[in-house]
Amino acid sequence: MAEDINMVKVSIIYHSGRGHTKRQAEFVLQGVQSVESIEGKLISVEEVQDNWDFIADSAAIIFGSPTYMGTISAPFKIFMDSTSKVWMKQGWKDKIAAGFVNSGWPSGDKLNTMMQIFIFAAQHGMVWVSLGLIPGDLQKDPEKKELNRLGSFIGSMSMSPFSESAETAPPECDCETARHLGKRVAGAALRWENGKNSQ
Repeated sequence: MAEDINMVKVSIIYHSGRGHTKRQAEFVLQGVQSVESIEGKLISVEEVQDNWDFIADSAAIIFGSPTYMGTISAPFKIFMDSTSKVWMKQGWKDKIAAGFVNSGWPSGDKLNTMMQIFIFAAQHGMVWVSLGLIPGDLQKDPEKKELNRLGSFIGSMSMSPFSESAETAPPECDCETARHLGKRVAGAALRWENGKNSQ
């Protein structure tokens, strides 16, 4: 079957040490793929070198990293540094960007990780898409598992207790929050591309 040239591409670039952030990334992909005319692709940081063409053709890139010692993981930082040649040519300027992060604790200093991803995208001249969800109402019921239960606005956050495997963590509510982010970014990418093509 011939490739549909009208498909808008979205790359999801992530690192996962124990599988938890990969699970989160898979739900981001589900959200991306739920939007018509969108082609999404999961790309681990170890696979980036083989996927530069797809990334370059993408209208949006969603970045994801676990939080290790209050910051992005070392493999994700290596990926970031590997994009310096792209930065010098401003190859990602005006692409849509978004982020997701994971840690073992409710805070875990995930916000610092998210801000590093945000700054990285800004240095590339990308256009950031936020989560677009109000926080889940944990004031009334701290145990209730709602979308955006961790109260992030800038991107999708999840918590994966160290004792749980990637089969069960992050929990469903955090995975659904990740799916929401993927769908939101895909919709934004589609509108962004259609707007550029109509000019």
